Amino acid sequence: MPSRTKRRITAEDLYRFELITGVEISPDGEHVVYSLQRVERKTEKKYSSLWIVPTSGGKPTQFTYGDHSDTQPKWSPDGKTIAFLSTRRDEQQSQILLIPFDGGEARPLTNLKGSFGGFEWSPDGRRLVCMFRKKDRSELEREKDSTKKELGLVARHIKRVFYKLDGSGFLPEERFHLWVIDARTGRAKQITDSPVYDEGHPRWSPDGKRIVFCSNRSPDPDMDPDAVDLFIVSAEGGRLRKIPAPVGRKMMPSYSPDGRTIAYIGVEGRAQWWKPNGLWLVPSNGKGKARNITESVDFDVGVASMGDMVGAEQSPPIFSPDGMKVYFQVSHFGNTVVMATTTSGDYIESVIVRDGVTGSIGLDAAGRRMGCVRCVPDNPCEVKVTDLETRTWGNLTSHNERLLKSIDLGSVNDVWITGPDGNPIHGWILKPPGFRPSRKYPSILQIHGGPLMQYANNFMHEFYYLAANGYVVYFCNPRGGSGYGSEHAKAIWHNWGSSDYTDVMAFADFMEKQPYIDKKRMGVTGGSYGGYLTNWIIGHTTRFKAAVTQRCVSNLISMWGSSDFNWLFQEPFGGASPWEDVESLWAQSPMKYIGSAKTPTLVIHSEQDLRCSIEQGEQVFVALKRLGVDTEFVRFPDEPHGLSRGGRTDRRIERLNHILRWFDKHLKGKSMKE
Repeated sequence: MPSRTKRRITAEDLYRFELITGVEISPDGEHVVYSLQRVERKTEKKYSSLWIVPTSGGKPTQFTYGDHSDTQPKWSPDGKTIAFLSTRRDEQQSQILLIPFDGGEARPLTNLKGSFGGFEWSPDGRRLVCMFRKKDRSELEREKDSTKKELGLVARHIKRVFYKLDGSGFLPEERFHLWVIDARTGRAKQITDSPVYDEGHPRWSPDGKRIVFCSNRSPDPDMDPDAVDLFIVSAEGGRLRKIPAPVGRKMMPSYSPDGRTIAYIGVEGRAQWWKPNGLWLVPSNGKGKARNITESVDFDVGVASMGDMVGAEQSPPIFSPDGMKVYFQVSHFGNTVVMATTTSGDYIESVIVRDGVTGSIGLDAAGRRMGCVRCVPDNPCEVKVTDLETRTWGNLTSHNERLLKSIDLGSVNDVWITGPDGNPIHGWILKPPGFRPSRKYPSILQIHGGPLMQYANNFMHEFYYLAANGYVVYFCNPRGGSGYGSEHAKAIWHNWGSSDYTDVMAFADFMEKQPYIDKKRMGVTGGSYGGYLTNWIIGHTTRFKAAVTQRCVSNLISMWGSSDFNWLFQEPFGGASPWEDVESLWAQSPMKYIGSAKTPTLVIHSEQDLRCSIEQGEQVFVALKRLGVDTEFVRFPDEPHGLSRGGRTDRRIERLNHILRWFDKHLKGKSMKE
């Protein structure tokens, strides 16, 4: 019989993919629990259920059911119970629930009103520690009074400078604090409190008596955001003990098995965004210096790899059971891998190094098996397990296999070229399904956001969708991003639009010389920082026949104070506020050069984007209109900065269709579809 012809990917396939998060391996190493998300097309709602799969192989089984969100599963130390967050009682309010692994109904553990962050079981399984932020008293009063609830908020009285956050909206007056919850009774005790300070990333000591966490206790944390320190508090609450360590951002601490050492991820120094994260060790008694044990290898500890389906989750450093090794994620050369180092830092080895992005890693109690979620170019996410003794590797799930087997994605390969200053540039070329070398193809240059991120060997639905419609899609990691060392990242510090611009143009030059590229039909697009560089490009060259700028940055002067990052956005551009050095901010602003733009440009922005305010896109649209340049403006209501990755599915599809329509019009000469 003839083989079945594969179809091409569509925008509507976003409804069909199932996405995995929260992978956790059981203490005995026999099972993995994870959260699987699906989209209900009729209501546009996203629901998640817990699934279980044996590490020895076998069919995954659904563990929880219902139209709600079950996420962040955590095994109890004895492996008999799974704690997780769920909205099954109230879709607007998550609670911690417990469910027996051997069967039975899930029972609510908490009944709190507010927002949960991360949580963790105590070593003896009797308690949990969690980050929790209570609702403001005024909001609780409105909920109780139907008239006040119907009328809504009268006014916002803002006292702190960081008062909003993209994806969350306006922040409450309450802060995130640490709570300890009895796993049997559900009794919740708040063990830290402050109207000024937040606490985060709590982890238990091995004896269960203390909790380490991160907090900024400077006089005004909003004015000194890098002054994050490690603190230890008794599990019963009380006085905080600060662990001496160099000033700089810190996150995700972990105790060693003997309790004598704390590992954390961090950077030394203030206003040093370009510095790669390192893996640090510090004595828990505070009587020794903190050491960056990965400093000599100059790579990024953590997850900096981009995808548009599911974000790879970063895990805390994990000690081996004997305390001799530490496992951690590293973003390097277009991959996120897992590495291990001795606690001396003398020997660093690769554990999971295959092309792809590794997120949400976990180790069993014996230190033999590691479970994780892996994202690769031809599959957005599946659960994997690695036997660390035999170095064997197994795939445990195939949730998207049936869908992907029916689709011809085209072919993608990575390339390295020499940049304008003799620097290496790493990039990828995606050729459409049915590619014929003898043809001349229209092409689209994609530019990533950040800029301190990296494109990776990851699944990019948007890229495959454009390729499915006959485009060669190409993308690279120019200087200014993560994953290629500190000098690569620092290259555009205080000088955006310099070597980053010349690098992407060098990659476009390389592509233009390929025999299958039609140099008269080249387009460019990017979002966030990629939108910034798209704006920069149309103000500096006319080589591209069409552009799409998304959730962009255009004017660094008006950007100052209007973003959820507000005044901090002065740091990458010279460190001065507008009244101190308006010339530097203006020189690095694409709006300064917009008068030279002639490229037909579609502007896309979300109306609830609090990272790059929609006024940034508005300025580009109005300027292009005044210049007589072909332009349109597409605005998405109720969506934040991350629409392309996590927005409502119908809006994500609409966005893709507008991008395709614009490029089809200007690169293929197709008439507009109203």
